[in-house]
Amino acid sequence: MVRLILILLLIVFIARTFWRVFDGVLEGMRKGAPPRPPTSRGGIQMARDPICGTFVIPERSVTLTYGTREIHFCSTECRDAFRARPA
Repeated sequence: MVRLILILLLIVFIARTFWRVFDGVLEGMRKGAPPRPPTSRGGIQMARDPICGTFVIPERSVTLTYGTREIHFCSTECRDAFRARPA
C-alpha cells in the first residue's frame, strides 16, 4: 500500500515537472525573451578614508573639517589617528 502511494506521488511529481517545463517553453515561444530587470541609474558617491583606505558613504561616516575640506573616516579611531599625525 505504501509502495503504491509513493509511486503515485512520484508520477504526480514527474507530471507536474513536465507540465511546468512544457508551459515555460510555450510561454517563451509566445512572448519571446523575458524582459530584462531594470538596471540602476547611478551609484552613491563614496569617500575614501585617508588613514586605512576604506571607502565610506559620506552620510554614514565620521567627519572632520580640515581647513575648508570635509574629510570622511570609517571610524573614530581613524579620525583620531589623522588628528595625531604630524602636520
